[in-house]
Amino acid sequence: MTITVLLFASYADALGAPTLDLELPRDATVGDLVAAVRERPGAERLPHAPLVAVNQHYAAMDLVVRDGDEVALIPPVAGG
Repeated sequence: MTITVLLFASYADALGAPTLDLELPRDATVGDLVAAVRERPGAERLPHAPLVAVNQHYAAMDLVVRDGDEVALIPPVAGG
């Protein structure tokens, strides 16, 4: 199945693109997706457990993703 991963700010810079299309096996979890992203060059800058949203809702690492889902890896933000 194909999952679109959205990358923002420092994550997009580290991985060299604002989006990735990943091929994952059926019944893959968010944790599996994060592991697949970690295999990409530049991904060593991602934290151990990045904040993840699936279809615009925060998601746990054990959530099963479905074909066509949109997954966002959300970098830490600071503001003032």
